[in-house]
Amino acid sequence: MSIIYETTATNTGGRKGTVQTDDKALDLQITPPDNTDTDSTNPEQLFAAGYASCFNGAFDLILKRNKFRNAEPVVAITVRLVDDAEAESPKLEVDIHAKVKNMSQEDAEKSLQQAHEFCPYSKAINGNVDVALSVEVVE
Repeated sequence: MSIIYETTATNTGGRKGTVQTDDKALDLQITPPDNTDTDSTNPEQLFAAGYASCFNGAFDLILKRNKFRNAEPVVAITVRLVDDAEAESPKLEVDIHAKVKNMSQEDAEKSLQQAHEFCPYSKAINGNVDVALSVEVVE
């Protein structure tokens, strides 16, 4: 297996600390999700941002492969940190909501599912995180 891309992020201080990428493109203050400090972020926001970006790239690729060249996909991902009744620690839940143009609802749903099977983030959490998919065809 050949490496396509590699990066490293280092955290100091956990949920009340900092995180930086090896190239310093990200250098962020980290706070717990219940903190209202607008100059910081939390791991769930970072995960949602990365997943939304990766998933939309995968969705756009699948749409083009399926000959929907003008679909203009937009993907919103909601990440929730929830209590896990079966464990002593919380778990994540994810909702993926996409919007596309110029296609049928059936084709949009089929392409969304294919993107979910293709996306590296989706593969990484498969079987570990409950994921709900929805897609809306807009004008």
